[in-house]
Amino acid sequence: MQEPTISFSIHEDREKEVKQILTTVYDALRQKGYNPINQIVGYILSEDPTYITTYNNARSLIRRVDRDELLQLLVKSYLND
Repeated sequence: MQEPTISFSIHEDREKEVKQILTTVYDALRQKGYNPINQIVGYILSEDPTYITTYNNARSLIRRVDRDELLQLLVKSYLND
C-alpha cells in the first residue's frame, strides 16, 4: 500500500514568518509607547528604518522582509478576511 505524499508550501511558511515578524515589531513599538500602526506605515512608505524601534531587535527583524512582500501580504490578508 502506498503512503500519501505529504506536500508543503514554502510560500505558506514565509507568510507565517512575516506575520510573526510583524507581530513582534508591533508589540515592541507598543511596549515602547509608540503608535505601532503609524510607525509601521511610516516605515512602509519611506523605508526609513528609524520608524522602527531597536527594542527587542524589531528594527533588524523588519529589515528581513522586503517592503513589497510586506505590502502584498498585508493587502492579501486584508482582502481575504
